Amino acid sequence: MANLLVTGGAGFIGGNFVHYWNAHHPEDFVVVLDALTYAGNRSTLAGAPKAELVEGDIRDQELVESLLRKREITTIVHFAAESHVDRSISGPDAFIDTNILGTHALLKAARSVWLAGDGRAHRFHHISTDEVFGSLGPEDPAFSETTPYAPNSPYSASKAGSDHLVRAYHHTFGLEVTTTNCSNNYGPYQYPEKLIPLFLLNALHGRDLPIYGDGMNVRDWLHVEDHCRGIEACLARGRPGQTYNIGGGAELPNITVIDTICAEVDQAFQSIDKLADRFPDAPPARGERSASLKTYVDDRAGHDRRYAIDESCARAELGYVPQRSFDGGLRQTLAWYLDNEDWWRPLL
Repeated sequence: MANLLVTGGAGFIGGNFVHYWNAHHPEDFVVVLDALTYAGNRSTLAGAPKAELVEGDIRDQELVESLLRKREITTIVHFAAESHVDRSISGPDAFIDTNILGTHALLKAARSVWLAGDGRAHRFHHISTDEVFGSLGPEDPAFSETTPYAPNSPYSASKAGSDHLVRAYHHTFGLEVTTTNCSNNYGPYQYPEKLIPLFLLNALHGRDLPIYGDGMNVRDWLHVEDHCRGIEACLARGRPGQTYNIGGGAELPNITVIDTICAEVDQAFQSIDKLADRFPDAPPARGERSASLKTYVDDRAGHDRRYAIDESCARAELGYVPQRSFDGGLRQTLAWYLDNEDWWRPLL
């Protein structure tokens, strides 16, 4: 039995992790600390019976220390972050504040309570991204745990800074930490600014599908449930101080992802009764193809060309293997958004 503090647990990946942990570890209790910014949503935690939501800022060290003591927390799983690259280009300050200063406040709180305080067994698990490694060429080997950091956006630079702080608190102070660097997540509860939910909902509403550049930027796609499974394995078997890459094994150019979304939306209108009544502006409701909405726009500033994940270390040490194929995971994701209109409709 354990008590976990999950930061950012009302967001996309954090919320999925809370549901996953409740289902697979019903004896444990989860405290969610979330500032409920635009990307945090109370309704994401509906149906998570053993989760307590505390609205607060990870930069509030006094609050974090209080939660660690009063709730007898033994594990922090740190998701809370500003994460949208476009937003980091237009307003980088929030990324420095949350991702670097916020992570440092959490580390200071953990050190104060767990090391200088009662000395209890503990784990600080930090969620990072493959974007800290920069951009790959077409023939370059995939990112491994030893790939040098080369962040190219304010977002990835802020995550790189937080990664280094986590590492430093282990090597300098002895805090028991692990870090996972994940690839592009998708699945239920994702805020509709990211590619897959944005394009799904745009297609359903007959809106343009804006494709950056030539659409050939490559990403590795990871279903969020596989990501949760990887974090679980890291908490159980990860070596303190070690980082692990968690990927989905689906390295695809953006245009392929977008074409797959269009095809799945078209198929849904053929197989689901009255879908055209719910979304009359979608091209399939008018006898057209969703791909007709594709449009090309100027590329994003500093847009990394390719990411790829070498997850052999996680496979060997943690026993992690992704279980969702991209096609199956995307089909399940579309079904979730169609079945949960009451969750995403207010966000639009």
